Formats: sequence, C-alpha cells, structure tokens
Amino acid sequence: MRIRRWLSSVYWRFSRWTPVAEPLPPRGVLLGAPHTSNWDFVLMVMVSWHVGVNFRFLAKKSVFWEPLGTLMRALGGIPVNRGSDSGLVRQLVEMADRGEHFMLVITPEGTRSKVEHWKSGFYRLAMAAELPVILGFVDRSRMACGIGPHLDLTGDVRADMDRIRAFYDSFVGLRPGLESVPRLRNETTAP
Repeated sequence: MRIRRWLSSVYWRFSRWTPVAEPLPPRGVLLGAPHTSNWDFVLMVMVSWHVGVNFRFLAKKSVFWEPLGTLMRALGGIPVNRGSDSGLVRQLVEMADRGEHFMLVITPEGTRSKVEHWKSGFYRLAMAAELPVILGFVDRSRMACGIGPHLDLTGDVRADMDRIRAFYDSFVGLRPGLESVPRLRNETTAP
C-alpha cells in the first residue's frame, strides 16, 4: 500500500487534476460519473491509492485477456459477462455480506457514451446489501476528481435519484457533452 500511495502522490504532483476525497464509510457502492472516457479509470485508481482504499470494480469480461487480465484483477477488477443474466447483483450482495471491507466502483452509465437511462444495478445492490451510495466524480470544469458525499438510500427511488441528480448537475466529463443525466428507467417503482 505504501508504494501505491507514493505513486499516487507523484502522479498528483505532476497532474493538472486535483484529488478530492470526503471521508469514506468502510463499505459502500461508489458511483463513477460522469463516465465519458477510459481515462476516468486511471483517475479513479489514483484516487483509490491516494485515500489508501482498495476499490473493486466491474469491467466487461473481454478486457480480462492475459496479461492485462492479471493486472485488472490486481487492481480490483471483477469480470462481468454482459450478455448473460448471471445473477450479478445477487453475487455482489453475497460478496458484500462476506467481507468487512467492500468498496465497489460502478459506472452506472454502463458506457462512455451519453445514455438516456443509467443502469439500476448500483441501486439494487446498495438496497439489498444495505450499503451507502458514495458519489465519486470526475469534473473537467474544475479539473478535480474524487470522492464526494455518501447517501443512505431510502427506497424512494425518485427522491434518492433527485439527490444524486442534484450532486452531479454541474459536472463535466473528460469528454464534454457525453455526460448523462442520472436517471433510472423507472423511478416510480424500485428498479
């Protein structure tokens, strides 16, 4: 962990970006938004090393080819087969229930492109495992990235998403114009 902190301090010293980190709860689902570039990943890895917390993250199974797969797993990657209904939320709830420390980064947009609706897996996971949602961000307008506040979800999807929307309202992604409004497909009932 010392080497990672040192590498992140070197990175931040020479980067135009500034890391921002509010205190983290010991467990949670960390949203990574807006997700408009693969460089978001590098910034979030450097943030995790900066705060000294090992994040886990979901990535499509196709990026876990060797030797990249070994590196992705070492960084906390969990391969996901997007083409099948594998009960991923259930598996993640079981992982969260097993471990004391569980910090999972999810990019709810599901892509680096603008989308009409966010994927609801983060919400279902946080509710099922009784985990807070932590608002991670990249904001090109301020050249800042990091960890914002955390929320305990209420089960009132619309009200919870209104709070999430209010937080992300002014953020600009690495590729401006590709940001998506935080909106679930059906906010009137639980996703």
